Amino acid sequence: QVQVVESGGGLVQAGGSLRLSCAASGDTACLTAMGWYRQAPGKERELVAYINLSSGERTYPADSVKGRFTISGDNAKNTVYLQMNNLKPGDSAVYRCEATCLQGILNTFYSGQGTQVTVSS
Repeated sequence: QVQVVESGGGLVQAGGSLRLSCAASGDTACLTAMGWYRQAPGKERELVAYINLSSGERTYPADSVKGRFTISGDNAKNTVYLQMNNLKPGDSAVYRCEATCLQGILNTFYSGQGTQVTVSS
């Protein structure tokens, strides 16, 4: 079992910055990747960024965040961060971290409760 806890959300004005943290605990040896999703009311869940914990490779599937968001990881702390700069009202959402645990050929995904990000115009 893996537990995931997000923190760092809040209210910020457009153009501001926030850094989200995601700490994993428990059976973290199985983790292969960690990433951030977001979901705004009435919208589909969107994968924002993820990082391969072995290679450090970072991927940003959401075009809207490229150049503004940066994901990073601290393997010693089993923690990943999402640095969000130049925030826009459209970035407002609940941000949830997801950790991928590989055991054998089976992937299990663990998520936290999420953290609210609100960007005012």
